[in-house]
Amino acid sequence: MGQDGVDLETSLGYLLKEASSALRVAMEEVLRPLGMNVTHYSCLELLAQRPGLSNSELARGAFVTRQTMNVLLHTLERDGYVTRPAQAPVGKALPTRLTPSGRRSLEQATVAVRSVELRMLADLTETERSDALRILRSMIRSLRDDTA
Repeated sequence: MGQDGVDLETSLGYLLKEASSALRVAMEEVLRPLGMNVTHYSCLELLAQRPGLSNSELARGAFVTRQTMNVLLHTLERDGYVTRPAQAPVGKALPTRLTPSGRRSLEQATVAVRSVELRMLADLTETERSDALRILRSMIRSLRDDTA
């Protein structure tokens, strides 16, 4: 490979993207029988951990557009997984909360997603898992750092 090209076999960025894609496919496979996809699951997980998030906050956390999240929230509300007030208590944001049905659905999905994560980490030692977390967090910080 020339000095201007990227060697896909040794490109960490390419391998991260490949790992991300493989993780998403595996998650979709275990979520599909539960009537969910990764974005649906991510939305429910975010709401369980941070009740009252707005559409924009959920979209950022799930890595989708506000429009995509808005469509998903309408579906989740219609299906009884989340509730949103008819009017915004402050400003324009409609804080979203999980319903008991949404919590039950999330519990099943969490077990399924956790099984994928355990499969992904099965060949790593505890030290390697800790190192991977530390290294990935460092990469994220470096890429998000405005001073870089």
